[in-house]
Amino acid sequence: MPELSSDLYGTISHKLNALKPSGIRAFNKEVSKIPGIIKLTIGEPDFNVPEHVKQAAIKSIENNDSHYAPQAGKPELLQAISNYVQKTRQVNYNPDNEVVVTVGATEALDSTFFALFNTGDKVIVPTPTFALYFPLISMTGATGVQIDTSADNFVLTPERLEKAIEKEGDGVKAVLLNYPNNPTGREYPKEVLEGLAKVIAKHHLYVIADEIYSELVYDVQHYSIASIIPERTILISGLSKSHAMTGYRIGYVAAPAKIAKKILQMHEYLVTTVTDNTQVAAAEALTNGLDDPIAFRKAYQRRRDMIIAGLTKAGFEMATPQGAFYIFAKIPQFFGMDDEKFARNLAKEAKVGVTPGSAFGAGGQGYIRLSYASSDEDIKEALRRISEYVKQLS
Repeated sequence: MPELSSDLYGTISHKLNALKPSGIRAFNKEVSKIPGIIKLTIGEPDFNVPEHVKQAAIKSIENNDSHYAPQAGKPELLQAISNYVQKTRQVNYNPDNEVVVTVGATEALDSTFFALFNTGDKVIVPTPTFALYFPLISMTGATGVQIDTSADNFVLTPERLEKAIEKEGDGVKAVLLNYPNNPTGREYPKEVLEGLAKVIAKHHLYVIADEIYSELVYDVQHYSIASIIPERTILISGLSKSHAMTGYRIGYVAAPAKIAKKILQMHEYLVTTVTDNTQVAAAEALTNGLDDPIAFRKAYQRRRDMIIAGLTKAGFEMATPQGAFYIFAKIPQFFGMDDEKFARNLAKEAKVGVTPGSAFGAGGQGYIRLSYASSDEDIKEALRRISEYVKQLS
């Protein structure tokens, strides 16, 4: 086993060296070592990929579909994405030059960030939110500006956005919206999005809309800011959550042609192209599987309601999630605000794994995130253990 030569120690990217490991993944890895633990830590759907989607991938392999695909994506998938977005957002994206297929939504974010940002740029990011945004933004030389939304029921208001832009000055280039939100499950009402759109247009900004959970919405209708200001919006989504295709790694970007061209250029440098058979499967999902998420939604909503009832009875408070598959619960006051300590003790003593809220940025302190992308049986047992743990300590 070769060891790196001592004269090469430390000779890596200083930007990468300065980044901290993902708090979500690190905590999950830590608690995974505990025997008998029930993990509600990671947002991994527990459903299987729909059968017709799997068969499309198999057929692709059997047909020797094994050569380089077009770098923007296979024509049939680009068209399927365009059709889907037209149906759900009422925005016409030209599949020839306004859609890019990516290796999951993560690569869509990466290609977008590197195409847009320069050293010194600022990106306004409402928090709590998906923690990966900040290291990706930092690698470009830009800065992610956190705006704590906990006082506004975890929704960025137009007034807060205006104040943040005034405070940060001319360096602000974009606003990053993630909704339904990870970790809170909160949606953005149409009237709030219309207010945000006015502020964004007033200050000549981009908006990056990460809508990966848009097919998993409960009680409300998902509304995209792309439907309001498509000329400023870079829409990012994928098939990981809607069709349980996390391992297929299929995402996409839809944006006006001039910026889509630059995102495609960055995508070409990073990955060249996306795997053939996964693109064929995604095209099948978006063409003949638009109803597939319905069964998932029903199961997630049932689990959501189960967790809300159980946690409320145990003394937790939470804003009701309207989408995704997470509960962001405020730890009962008598435990204090140290969410890492609480989550670690819960894992060790009650054998339930949750994620500390501070891993999701400003406003997450004193909260824990629970994923209900798990079986009903595991959720019921986890709630029983949490309830017993709280009783013992209270």
